[in-house]
Amino acid sequence: MRPARRALLLAAASMPLVLAGCGFELRKAPHFAFHSIFLALPSGSPFQAELQRQLQSTGSVEVLTDPQQRSKADVILESPGPVRSQVIVSRTSTGDISELELHLRLGFRVVTPAGKEVLGQTSIEREIDQSYSASEALSKALEAELLYNNMQSDIVQQVMRRLATVKL
Repeated sequence: MRPARRALLLAAASMPLVLAGCGFELRKAPHFAFHSIFLALPSGSPFQAELQRQLQSTGSVEVLTDPQQRSKADVILESPGPVRSQVIVSRTSTGDISELELHLRLGFRVVTPAGKEVLGQTSIEREIDQSYSASEALSKALEAELLYNNMQSDIVQQVMRRLATVKL
C-alpha cells in the first residue's frame, strides 16, 4: 500500500475518535417527561399532521387526536395553528413589488388536563426574504409555498425541542 493511501485511511479511521473526543454527538430524538399528548390544533392542518408524525416517530409518545380522549392525555398542546403573512420589503422604480418577506408564526401553550400550565404561552416566528417578479407570479407562488413548508418544518422541530423541556 502506498504511503499516501495509508495516511488517508489512517486519517479517515481516526475521525470518529477525534469527533467523540471533542464532545460531538449526533442529535438524538428528544426525551419527553410525558407519555401521551393531545394536540388541540385545527383538525387536518398540515402543521398538525407533521407535528403528530414527528411525535409518533420518537416511539415514546402516544398522540391522541379524538377530542373525547383529551382528558386522558398527560399534556395538551393548545394552539390556533400557524399564521402566515407577507410584507412588501422593496419596490422597483415603477412601483412593482421586487422583494417580499414571508412570515410564519405559531403561538402555543402546554397544559395538563386539570388546566395547570406547564409551558406558558410561547411564540415561534420564522421569516425569510423572497424576490418577486409579476411576470413570474405563478412560479413565485409555488416558491413561496415551498418556503412556507420549510419554515413549518423548522417550527415543528423547535416545538419538539420546547416540548422536551416540559417538566410534569
